[in-house]
Amino acid sequence: MQKEELIILYEDNHIIVVLKPQNIACCPDESGDYNLFDYVKDYIKEKYQKTGNVYLGLIHRLDRPTGGVMVFAKTSKAASRLSEQMKNGGFEKKYFAVLCGVPAKKEGTLENYLRKNSVNNMVYVCTPSEEGSKFASLEYIIREVNGGLCLADIKLHTGRTHQIRVQTAAINCPVFGDMRYGGEKAVKSKLALWAYSLKFTHPTTGETLKFVAEPPLSESVWKNFDVKI
Repeated sequence: MQKEELIILYEDNHIIVVLKPQNIACCPDESGDYNLFDYVKDYIKEKYQKTGNVYLGLIHRLDRPTGGVMVFAKTSKAASRLSEQMKNGGFEKKYFAVLCGVPAKKEGTLENYLRKNSVNNMVYVCTPSEEGSKFASLEYIIREVNGGLCLADIKLHTGRTHQIRVQTAAINCPVFGDMRYGGEKAVKSKLALWAYSLKFTHPTTGETLKFVAEPPLSESVWKNFDVKI
């Protein structure tokens, strides 16, 4: 991950909002790969000439193949308040996704119970009574259809692991480029899933903040659609 790839959308003494590139882990994991969390810490340490350990709070996550807007906390107080806000549904998270296939309804809500298998890091639709099941909900609007693909504008109500990928695959419209959940519709390409909008309340000022960023329009699959924010 090169330094020029770090795009900062906003920064003050309490928070920093950045653009996560695709195929970069958002935080340290067992792979040991350099990741966005450590990159932001290194940036703060270098910019402000801090010695010792730099505090950075992880508030939410994006899958490694997913890119888009992320916020980190620069103080423990900001982290606590943002985490509580996230827990209580105070964050509004929106995504663009190119789907293989077109849902029967142009807009709707998908509700499932999901269960994660930590052995293979796969998430499955399950029944509410299964051990480890968690409720997952999202709403979508199909903005445009092009051939066998469509552009979905998705708003998350919950933040489960691989949620969008699993729930769209469950209606036979997996995300383009999803080799993990795409099944027979899997296309070997970058995952066409992008966190384009993040809205929340500033942890100290109480101001409503909203940050948006277009998906990588240079990628071929996005060129098939009129992606406007």
